[in-house]
Amino acid sequence: MANRKSPEESKTRFEGFADAQMTFFHGLDAAQDRAWFAEHKRAYEAGWAAPMAALLGAVRARIAKEYKGFELREPKVFRLQRDVRFSLDKRPYKTSVSGVLSLKGGGSTTEAPAALYIELGLETLAGAGMYALMGDALDRFRAAVIDNRSGASLQKLCAQLEAQGYGLTAMETLKTAPRGVDKDHPRIALLKRKGLVAMFPTLPVATITTPEFADWVTARAVEAAPMVRWMAQHTK
Repeated sequence: MANRKSPEESKTRFEGFADAQMTFFHGLDAAQDRAWFAEHKRAYEAGWAAPMAALLGAVRARIAKEYKGFELREPKVFRLQRDVRFSLDKRPYKTSVSGVLSLKGGGSTTEAPAALYIELGLETLAGAGMYALMGDALDRFRAAVIDNRSGASLQKLCAQLEAQGYGLTAMETLKTAPRGVDKDHPRIALLKRKGLVAMFPTLPVATITTPEFADWVTARAVEAAPMVRWMAQHTK
């Protein structure tokens, strides 16, 4: 029997991105000009922004069962325009399309655990977790890592992901142990992190023009979900 799509997934059908060569982004990178973008805006919206929204919507429908007891926010596709107010780099446009599926919680979309973050263009990557932890959320994370039961659980989840080809990263990793933490703590590598993201294995870029790309992304998001749930439970 063929698998039936949920009503939500049917409304967010993903057919693929414009091309695997990222032609639009190479052109944008060479131009970095508002007039050029205005001329090619429809190509960006049809070939990249709309497919990104469709991809996130399709993955959201498929992974909802992994987040029972949590609530996934609506998909967010980030603006292509760069905020150059406080940057020496005044190029007006990013050279990739990006979007996120976050869990509800935290002050903003980017402060909440992400079930999926994906970026395609001259930079291509995907991952899940919390890139930056600060204040009370960081304190709760460290307390949970120190706790023998919850800390051992996270360490096991991370080891499983690394064995599957994921890489662990964070916005910042301390060079020394946090204040008050034994430098010889068995989970010191986790305790030094001020965030925790599981970066997906290398994306199969050749498939981004096909519906099958959503299958690959969904499978990776499902594998990362236990770690994301841990972060959601222990940082709020």
